[in-house]
Amino acid sequence: MSRKQQSQWEFGELFESKEQTPVETRKVYSVSELNRRAKSLLEDQLGRVWVEGEISGLRRQSSGHSYFSIKDERGQISCALFRGNSSEARTHLQDGAMVLVQGEVTLYEPRGQFQLIVQKVELQGRGALQVQFEKLKAKLNEEGLFAVERKRTLPEYTARVGIVTSPTGAALRDVINVIERRNPALELVLAPCRVQGEGAAKEMVQALARLNQWSIRDRDGLDLILVTRGGGSLEDLWAFNEESLARAIADSKVPVVSAVGHEIDFMISDLVADVRAATPSAAAELITEGVFASREFVARTFSRLGRLAGERVGLAKRELGHASHRLRQLHPRRKLLQSCQRLDELSAWLLRLAKRGVSEGSYKLQQCRQGLELVRPDKVVRQKKDRLACLMERLNAVTIQRLHDCRNDYVNQLNKLRLLSPDNVLSRGYSITSDAKSGGIIRDVTKVKTGQQIATRLLNSTVLSTVDKIED
Repeated sequence: MSRKQQSQWEFGELFESKEQTPVETRKVYSVSELNRRAKSLLEDQLGRVWVEGEISGLRRQSSGHSYFSIKDERGQISCALFRGNSSEARTHLQDGAMVLVQGEVTLYEPRGQFQLIVQKVELQGRGALQVQFEKLKAKLNEEGLFAVERKRTLPEYTARVGIVTSPTGAALRDVINVIERRNPALELVLAPCRVQGEGAAKEMVQALARLNQWSIRDRDGLDLILVTRGGGSLEDLWAFNEESLARAIADSKVPVVSAVGHEIDFMISDLVADVRAATPSAAAELITEGVFASREFVARTFSRLGRLAGERVGLAKRELGHASHRLRQLHPRRKLLQSCQRLDELSAWLLRLAKRGVSEGSYKLQQCRQGLELVRPDKVVRQKKDRLACLMERLNAVTIQRLHDCRNDYVNQLNKLRLLSPDNVLSRGYSITSDAKSGGIIRDVTKVKTGQQIATRLLNSTVLSTVDKIED
């Protein structure tokens, strides 16, 4: 007879010696039974939860189900999104996306694997911003703001440039350094504004408007406007994805060059502007390209002739090297060495196949032994007894819970009846008037006649009276 288990997590037997603990007192679980109990504990204790993390290892099956993991810097959880869920949740699934998922915690019994059955998926952080970016991009594209035919060409020789950026940012220093090196005579007009944070887009729109107004009033005006800032995260650069700034760039009377972030950063302002530069330094080089190219052309002419001659000689050397290499590749000794190497590979492959065959035979023999061990009658009877005990415990718990629910329901119904009782209404100062003879409730004054006897019921007594006069 096994001893009674005192708690869910009983570890006392780990600290007892073998002489003190008989073998019969051990509680032995099968793998499937232990998985089943663990699954029941997880589902009862945790249930449905929200979890935040990064998607990794996404697998989409032909059946329509999707399997993936969500992870953070310290761990990961296996997730399953079955075909019956909404298609909107599936559109957010992408490796590397930060998501917020809702699901039921459970355990996959065949592998004993802890997992989450996903019901909802919501994008977080950069993923949500990317969705917002794509929606605005599609909207402006339909309106034709990205059309190639509305793009204006930049002047070849630029004399005056307006700059919309932060006066303390690194982008402005990079632009000035490149311009001083390539075209020191270029005049710069700065419209200072913030390029990051809340309200930055509004300030840049105002700066563009000031430069356009100044260009119209001034006799020489501006040749182009440069909207720029240095690199940063998507959140830092988000002001350049605002719709108000995009429309201000599109409405500018002066051609606009957009140079935001690094080469991999593409903003809405880049798509609307007349020209997009990869970086602020690249924008400065683009603006000064005409003057710089003309100045350097003559200086490069003689050196270019020498370079072309050197390239021609180098090309001939490379052709000679290629011919020598092909000759060495066709040598009979090389083919013999390749055949020897192939023979060694086949021998090793044959040896691996033989070892794998022996290993598979041993594994099948072990599986057969384990199968015979599992169908022993005494073990089957012991498992059935354990199953019966578990079912009895669950039946008792369900019965007690059902009785408790019925009692609560009885109390709730009794309270409702007391709340709706006429005595409860009378206790608040109201009365009920009825015909003294028929006992019918009087609800309309037209049903009352002079000389009629009426009964007025109060909380603790009834008052009989005769109607002498009826007033409206």
